[in-house]
Amino acid sequence: MPYFGNLTDPWIHLEKQNFKFSSAHMTVFPDGTKESLHGHNYSVELSIELKQPSIQEMVPFSFFKRSIQEICQEWDEKVLLAGKCPYLKIKNFDLREIEFLLCEKRYILPSEDVVLLSIDNVTVEALTQEFCRQFLGKFEFTFLSKKISSVEVRVNEMLGQGASCLWQGSMLSSDVL
Repeated sequence: MPYFGNLTDPWIHLEKQNFKFSSAHMTVFPDGTKESLHGHNYSVELSIELKQPSIQEMVPFSFFKRSIQEICQEWDEKVLLAGKCPYLKIKNFDLREIEFLLCEKRYILPSEDVVLLSIDNVTVEALTQEFCRQFLGKFEFTFLSKKISSVEVRVNEMLGQGASCLWQGSMLSSDVL
């Protein structure tokens, strides 16, 4: 058999019709203004570079698909708020409702309809990074360091428009997760 040089580790790609969530948000601009509340039907794609494709190191796709679906379900039919946004002031957040100011406009929503994310703005770029962080956080540190070289997440806010984020195992740090 001819020699073809070194091959990279294999990537698995996951893109399914149920890797989606419909969420509302308001993007904030640097001058302190914001978009009106609106929503998107987001879709998610994920690619994972495995370190060892051997039978002993095999990981079923279902292991990854379940984690993607869990995040999509948590964000589906919710208002996504950027918890680190300097223009967000939370007045009250209890089991019943959340009252907040965003860019000096007051909102009161049922608590169950809101997801407070650890980002500073709700943009597709920030959602992609947060999705990746939450996905990686579903796995034990030792699993990530032994089995996965890289993870690429892509979140699309509409057909042909989205953002992607790449995590590489060489950047592995337990305090990031």
